[in-house]
Amino acid sequence: QLQLVESGGGLVQPGGSLRLSCAASGFRLDYYDIGWFRQAPGTEREGISCIGSKPGRTMYADSVKGRFTISRDNAKNMVYLQMNNLKPEDTAVYYCAAVPLQVICAPNEYEYWGQGTQVTVSS
Repeated sequence: QLQLVESGGGLVQPGGSLRLSCAASGFRLDYYDIGWFRQAPGTEREGISCIGSKPGRTMYADSVKGRFTISRDNAKNMVYLQMNNLKPEDTAVYYCAAVPLQVICAPNEYEYWGQGTQVTVSS
C-alpha cells in the first residue's frame, strides 16, 4: 500500500527552524515528483516547494524562497523540507505529496498525499 507520512512539525518561535520529513512506503520515490504543500485555516492549499524525479528540478514559492530548502534521499526513500527563519505566516498544516510524472508544483497535479503535520510559528 502506497503511503506518505510527514513528521517534524511543531511549535517554533519566529526566526526559528524546523526540518520536515516525508517517509514513503509501498513504492520507490525515485521516479516520482515530490511536493510540499501547506494549508492554513480558511485558505486554499498552496504549493511551496517541489522537487522533480530528475536532478536539477526544484521549485519554490516566492514566499519561502531563500528560507526553505527541499531535498530528497532516494536511497532512504525520504524527502525533506528544511525551513529557516520561520515567520508567523508560515503557520499551517504541511503536506507532502507524490506523483509518478513530471508536473508543475500545484496541488491538483499530485496523486498521493500524506496526512499532514502542523507547523505553528508563534512567540
